[in-house]
This record gives sequence, C-alpha cells and structure tokens, in this order.
Amino acid sequence: MTLAQLIRLLQSSVCFGTVIMYGSVGEILTEKSGNLNLGVPGIMYLGGISGLAASFFYEFNNPNPSPVICLLLSFIAAFLASALGGLLYSFLTITLRANQNVTGLTLTIFGGGVANFFGGSLNTMAGGVGQISVATTSAVYRATIPGLSNLGTVGALLFNYGFMVYLAIVVAIAMNWFLNRTRKGLNLRAVGENPATADAAGINVTRYKYVATCVGAGISGLGGLYYTMDYIKGTWANDGTIESLGWLAVALVIFATWRSVNAIWGSYLFGLLFWVYLVIPDLGRDSIELFKMLPYLVTIAVLIGISLRKKRENQPPASLGLPYFREER
Repeated sequence: MTLAQLIRLLQSSVCFGTVIMYGSVGEILTEKSGNLNLGVPGIMYLGGISGLAASFFYEFNNPNPSPVICLLLSFIAAFLASALGGLLYSFLTITLRANQNVTGLTLTIFGGGVANFFGGSLNTMAGGVGQISVATTSAVYRATIPGLSNLGTVGALLFNYGFMVYLAIVVAIAMNWFLNRTRKGLNLRAVGENPATADAAGINVTRYKYVATCVGAGISGLGGLYYTMDYIKGTWANDGTIESLGWLAVALVIFATWRSVNAIWGSYLFGLLFWVYLVIPDLGRDSIELFKMLPYLVTIAVLIGISLRKKRENQPPASLGLPYFREER
C-alpha cells in the first residue's frame, strides 16, 4: 500500500465515520430516554433532502447567493425536518404507545421514500439526473482550514475536512458532559432507567422523552446533511448509501456501549472497515460485500462480550424500548 492510498483510505474513513457518528450520537441521546428509534436511516434521509432542497431553492432563485444564508438555511432545514421525524415517532410511541420497533422501521421506509421522491423532483427541476447544483452551499460545507490543510501528510489527515467533521466531535463530547455532569442529563438517564421512579421524584417523564427523541433525531439528521453537502458535493443520489450508513449508526450505539465519546473512535473504525476492501487487490464482488459486513460482525462480537461480562455500565438503559404507563394517583 502506498502512502497516497493510505491517506485516501483514512480520509474516506473519516468522511463516512462522520456520517455514522452524527446518526449514532443522536440515537444515543434518544435511547438514554428509554426510546429505541430504529428510524435513524429514515431520519438521516429527511435531513439530507431537506437541507438540499432549502439550499437548492435559495440558490435557484438568487444569481449571487450568500454563503452564510446558504449554510443557515440548509443546516436549520435539515435539523428541523429530522426533529419533526422524531416528533412523529414520539407521538406514536410515547403518546399513543405504539410498538417502538415497528414505528422505527416504518419511519425508515417513510423517510427513504419521501427523500427519494423529492430528490427525483429536484433532479427534474434541475434538468435531469445529476444536474442539481448547490455549488455555493457545498463549497461552504467542504471548505477546509486555511493554511493547516496544506501541512503535508499531517494536514491531509487532520485538517483537510469541512467544519461538520469537527462539529461532530464537539457534539459527541458535549453530549457526554451533558449526560454525566448536568442535572438535566442525570434526570434523562433516570427516565431511561426507571421512568416510574423518575416520575415519583417529580421528573416529567413525557417531556424528557419527547425532547430527547426530537433533539436526538435532529442530530442524526445532520449525518444525512453532511453526506449530501460534503461527500457527494451538493447533489442527490438514491443508491441507498444513506440507509446503509444509518444502520451502521444504529449498530455503533451498541458498539460504543451507549457512550457518545466512544462513538468518536468507533465511527472512524466503522468507516475504515467499510472501505478497507479498496486497498486489497483482486477482490471479487462477493468478497467486497463480505468486507462491508465487517462493522456488523465487530458489533456482534462486542455485544457478545458485553453480555458475558455483564457490567451494568456497559448495558443499555433498563427501560429501553418499553412503553411507560403512568399510574394515576
């Protein structure tokens, strides 16, 4: 393997790992409240297409679009659309007490269908498949750190990325601090562990579940936005990659043992495993597909290890996936 090949592999690992990290960190926040949202892939679809659509219509109607407005419109649209997906999930599972697994899977199908429908519509408006152009917005997301990105190998590996790569790390660290060092974070964890006890202590279980699920969905949706604006340079592709990365994000939650800081290095590892076949010569299509299974196989191994060790700190929230029925007094 040449140095150039190694650098490209590690850069691809960081890019794909960032998509996975957003999805995983958002789902960790959701699951800490006791909600198991398997709709992460669909929510990432919603974030990607909403950010793309917002910037497309702005750039389409403005010959000299402002980069700042492009950034704000796409970022806010992606977060809000994803949070609305989380709100729909919350209403169905918290208020109506629908089955969380079925609701999450349905949300994945719904999000993918909506995104690909509107993605096709945008392609038609732009003049054909692959003709969508949000060059100004994409340039903002893909802008690297001036000066530092030119520091040879070090610059290529550490500083040659858009701002959302570094924002994902900040979000993961901030969430770890929130969940372990703040009163609201501890209340949220109490809700996920034992909602009846939290309710008896005066914590509004429903409010915490709603807020955590919606904010978590908003964070997950940023993964779809990053993939759309940075990795594929402001266009739309309905090849199913976002869904694949969404499922890896769900798997990473288990791999990271529900700790957002573990999701940082875990996401890059998943990205590396996802692309390692590129540097192995003479692989057939079947072998490539087997290599793409590596992140899931590693997650299964970790899950087995967690089950055997039976350490409480490595276990999911005790009430994860279970509906809460408040006792009337």
